[in-house]
Amino acid sequence: MKKSVLLSGAVGAVLFSVSAFFLFGSVAGSAGPLNAPGVVASNFKSGALAETIGEEECTLTSGDKTTCYRITVTGEPVDTKIGPFCPETTSSTAGESGIWLDGSKVYDVDGAFILDLATIYGDAKWKLYDDTGKVNVTDTKEAFQGAARPDVADAYKYHCVEGKYAWTQTGEPVPISILVPKSPVLATSATTSQGADLGVTTNGLVIAASAPVDAILGAYTIAAFDDCGGHFNPGEGYHLHAYTACEGTNYGSNILDPDAETSIIGYALDGVAVFAPLPGNTTIELDECNGRTTEKDGYHYYAQSAEKNRVIKCFKGLTAVDDKQQAGPPAGGAPPGPPPAVGTSDSGSSTPNYWLVGGSAVAGALIFGGLAALVARRMTRKDNIASF
Repeated sequence: MKKSVLLSGAVGAVLFSVSAFFLFGSVAGSAGPLNAPGVVASNFKSGALAETIGEEECTLTSGDKTTCYRITVTGEPVDTKIGPFCPETTSSTAGESGIWLDGSKVYDVDGAFILDLATIYGDAKWKLYDDTGKVNVTDTKEAFQGAARPDVADAYKYHCVEGKYAWTQTGEPVPISILVPKSPVLATSATTSQGADLGVTTNGLVIAASAPVDAILGAYTIAAFDDCGGHFNPGEGYHLHAYTACEGTNYGSNILDPDAETSIIGYALDGVAVFAPLPGNTTIELDECNGRTTEKDGYHYYAQSAEKNRVIKCFKGLTAVDDKQQAGPPAGGAPPGPPPAVGTSDSGSSTPNYWLVGGSAVAGALIFGGLAALVARRMTRKDNIASF
């Protein structure tokens, strides 16, 4: 009988673990306070918020209940200029176009860059211009929505991709909200985002996860960024993939002293402040998530350098489960039919479909629960026979 109880308990443990995996993926536990001050509303620039920051009850990824802030940004920067993105011709200068970042380097998307693509990526098929030197640019809503998507339409391969608000699904800036813990909580281990977005900026933008560079290059397209590290997709509108010290910013990232503190540029999903990048020659030591604790600002992150194609490296804190977060569907619109198990945005990261995930958890519970009952029944029968 003891064996049956032990085995049932073991199977029950497996049941719980498997169900939790199906439901949450890898679940990070709480390790206590993070020593971060949390969100301060006054840090947002005037006009950056679409509505007043509110409080609501929420559940952390650890399963713990707490209070969170709902932050909704306008989706339009209040202090920087959007664009330019693509060069018009192979003679265009860097001042007439934006940048491209592929995870290892930042390039000026000028005419010389367009001419040199075959050499940069070692593929002779790269040619985004015609015989007159005019660059193939998405210059209509149809072209933009056909190219700014994971499955680029054949007609818009070999294009430099750029967009504008009028070509998005709403035709105007898209307010995006995130849910963050009011008091940041340290996770037992660092995690990366399982959602489409990583946080928001203090000037009104959503910080998206890494742009899907491999998919973009695989279609022989360049989804150019402007000098501020942002670009458009049809669902989220204008959003940020990299932080740069572009015109209009004043966050201390140009200070000559390599060890001088920079200024806050936003907040991550775990409620931790994000500061402008430190210079490459700084002697300041950061942890695995590009963060550190100071007496003045508590624990905070630093944005990664632009070529990394990811502003926030990882999260030291627990994030909130947010069923209201609405990252736009893949560029070009959502496919017909029921929602997919995993949706992707221009950021390239996945957003769980909680109907399917929840169903998987229930199915897992039924399967393993049945196995537990069957094993226990057989063990009980065996014990009863041995006792005669």
